[in-house]
Amino acid sequence: MPTITIQESELLKPTYARRGFLPETDPLAAFPSGSPYAALDEIGRDLTSLLYDKGFRTYARALRIPKWEEPISEMTLPQLRLYYVRVGFLASAYVNQVGQEPATSLPRNLAEPLTNAAKRLRRPPILSYDGYALYNWKRFRKDGPIALGNIDTIQNFVHLYDEHWFILVHVEIEAIAADILRAIATIKRRLMDDNAADLSADLWRIEKAMRRQLAVLKRIPEHMDSKLYYKTFRPYIRFFENVTYEGADQPPAHFRGETGAQSSIMPTLVAFMKIPHQRSVLTDHLVDMRRYMPAKHRALIEEVEAMPDIRSSMHKEAYNAVLEAMAAFRRVHYSWAEEYINRWTDDPRGTGGTPYMQWLRQMLDETEAHSL
Repeated sequence: MPTITIQESELLKPTYARRGFLPETDPLAAFPSGSPYAALDEIGRDLTSLLYDKGFRTYARALRIPKWEEPISEMTLPQLRLYYVRVGFLASAYVNQVGQEPATSLPRNLAEPLTNAAKRLRRPPILSYDGYALYNWKRFRKDGPIALGNIDTIQNFVHLYDEHWFILVHVEIEAIAADILRAIATIKRRLMDDNAADLSADLWRIEKAMRRQLAVLKRIPEHMDSKLYYKTFRPYIRFFENVTYEGADQPPAHFRGETGAQSSIMPTLVAFMKIPHQRSVLTDHLVDMRRYMPAKHRALIEEVEAMPDIRSSMHKEAYNAVLEAMAAFRRVHYSWAEEYINRWTDDPRGTGGTPYMQWLRQMLDETEAHSL
């Protein structure tokens, strides 16, 4: 394994063992009093009602959104993320307003602020999984867990609690991932000292955390109606297809919409378990999804990819248990994709623009095939 110091390691930073891929501190829910960006909070709160109006796009074109000017620092990063959330929601609302034909251009007053913020965050200029989920939650009790019942969303497209629930299920799953990343980091340290170490205990910790994530994923139907999901808020997180960003010196853009495939959890596990997914158009799409992840998360995945292959008979039972937990998660994900999307449409493309049912089945089959 390549020599890497703790200071150079993204994986070994303590924040991942505490927060998973969620921000180091809880997301900012509102800009500070007197901030030049504070008007975005009011616009964000009104957005769910504004979208009922056919004149929303006229309203949006008249908005005056200040450009983000501050350098990125520990103090300003939470504000920049909130800015990206607010403007990203506005842009996706404008392009994909329900009841209207998708817009083919994003007006300059939205395109320029979004592009500027996205460039600073080193990501494409569209609302992605990070803005829709990772930076879009708050706790009721600040000393309570990041878990369903103690969290709510900051920004939504629709008034329905179904959308809150959809986002918040993902947030709790991300919070549980801290235990997975802690175990992978421990394994990395063990292998630095002894490349023949028995990793069974840590693998069982990963399996246990994944079973907790699976239990949360199974709760989706408790507060999310499949027909309401498909018709009311899913359209807003759809990809952008041939959309012109006014003021940008570039051809019409195609950007992938928000999708769970932009979460860093499963790619990290695939990299850690060294699951050999056959190269295809689908896996190329999956690799492209990394562009939509926070830059540090991409670095962590690459670091895990560089770790040695731990597939060994020494810890066969625990290794296979992790694979089975991954497969179980993929099976439930596949069933929800069928229930909430595929049965309502003949379009094979998901919100990210990929043939999602075929992709999910391939990932599941190849995960199961990798057991010892």
